Amino acid sequence: MGENIGAAARAMANFGLQNLSLINPRDGWPSETAKANSVGALDVLAPVQVYKNTCDVLKDYHVVYATTARPRDMRKKVFTPAEAVKQMHEDDNKELKSAIMFGGERSGLTNEDTALANHIITVPTNPDFSSLNLAQSVLLMSYEINNQSDRTVSINMPVGDSALATHDELNDMINRLENELDQHKFFQNQDMRPSMMRNIRNLFSRADMTEQEVRTFHGIISSLTGKKLK
Repeated sequence: MGENIGAAARAMANFGLQNLSLINPRDGWPSETAKANSVGALDVLAPVQVYKNTCDVLKDYHVVYATTARPRDMRKKVFTPAEAVKQMHEDDNKELKSAIMFGGERSGLTNEDTALANHIITVPTNPDFSSLNLAQSVLLMSYEINNQSDRTVSINMPVGDSALATHDELNDMINRLENELDQHKFFQNQDMRPSMMRNIRNLFSRADMTEQEVRTFHGIISSLTGKKLK
């Protein structure tokens, strides 16, 4: 279907993949439906190659993976997406080209197509509802391929134009706050004071405050107390 081809192309472009090959696309090629559903991705990918049979498209690849959720009466290694991509990266280092085959939306890959593959990829899904949309399958595999080579930090805190506050700057702010809380009789139970200050200090330490945020908080203290920061 042109809709699935376009959505698959979009998924590939999202994660930096380039080479999309089609075998007898149902809606012909080029397809206006595919182009519309790709949202410009077909202009980013390498020119789509169209073939009449599976053997022709696979002839230049060394390792081929067939994606299927259905059990097949074939003796082949079955990989999860993560393990398959790990193997692909290892093969790529050996200058071996890998291909992933996806079947049609209704019936998936034929047994004849699957027989041409070296290995099978099966996504762990709900066994009572295992069928994946074609474009979603392409998205999942494209993400996994990119994810295993991506160097984006797992957790990031954008700070804009202001750098993170130093420990000294944060400590000065907390000490000022403690002093003002003390003067305004906040610590009515002195036995609880150490644990209350630990909680307050932990709160601000956990916040990863920027220099600008520390200055803003000093401004809040000044506004509430009527005392400017010296």
